Amino acid sequence: MLKLNISDEISPLKVVLLGTAMSCGPTPTPEQAYDPKSLEHILAGTYPKEADMVREMEGFANIFRKYGVKVFRPQVLKDCNQIFSRDIAFVIENKLIKANILPEREPEFAAILHVLDKIEESHILCPPAEVHVEGGDVMPWYDYIFVGTYTGSDYSELITARTDKAAIGYLAQQFPNKKVKSFELRKSNTHAKENALHLDCCFQPLGKGKAILHKNGFLIEEEYQWLVDFFGQEHIFEITSDEMYSMYSNVFSISPEVVVSEQSFTRLNRWLRQQGFTVEEIPYAEIAKQEGLLRCSTLPLVRA
Repeated sequence: MLKLNISDEISPLKVVLLGTAMSCGPTPTPEQAYDPKSLEHILAGTYPKEADMVREMEGFANIFRKYGVKVFRPQVLKDCNQIFSRDIAFVIENKLIKANILPEREPEFAAILHVLDKIEESHILCPPAEVHVEGGDVMPWYDYIFVGTYTGSDYSELITARTDKAAIGYLAQQFPNKKVKSFELRKSNTHAKENALHLDCCFQPLGKGKAILHKNGFLIEEEYQWLVDFFGQEHIFEITSDEMYSMYSNVFSISPEVVVSEQSFTRLNRWLRQQGFTVEEIPYAEIAKQEGLLRCSTLPLVRA
């Protein structure tokens, strides 16, 4: 059996589920786009090709193997985009929580049953229907669970609003020993640079007490300021709206010292090395066109 263990974003990774770009289907129509960035590339004729995305994901898998991480992959579904495994489930402590995702993405969860079979049934939680939550919005951080949310009255009209108020109460109930800290995110169906699809699109805690932040991703300045105070201004790498658009905050920590980052993130990668991190740079820019990057592609199951 697989003994789940996730208490933070940075402890040495032992087991991960990495999504797959195999058989991800034809380019969606504009009406099928889940987010404004994908829509931009659909309309521009620059939507990523399957072969390029498969190559990028294999590069990521190779980095995991280099560091001795056990890698699971989903069962490949025909013509189904299964890249972003963080959307379908997430782990806190020894529990895997099934995300209540967009209904048309339900088959993606069924495609990881071979992994779920290795987990004790009582450790798999399925929130009730009114709890909308996706893994990109949920970050376990020791005593805290950081949660990106949107509670505006127009929630139901925004396909980019993924985690609701009910999710905050649900997580607090399931993990009474944790402090659930929520952050209202800026949402837009039409402007990618004004849309924080998930919390990990504008914030990422790192090892060595560092963090990546983008102020405009947060709707409430006091909540952004709380994170600045929590980590300390001198420990924060503040990204621009263009860098958020490129997904600079969606890097992935294999350990407190090792960060996987996109090879074109020159300013960030230089800063990370200056802070003493080992930076594993890989090409991931084609996948980024779908408003998701390295963290979005992973579902960590066990960290040491």
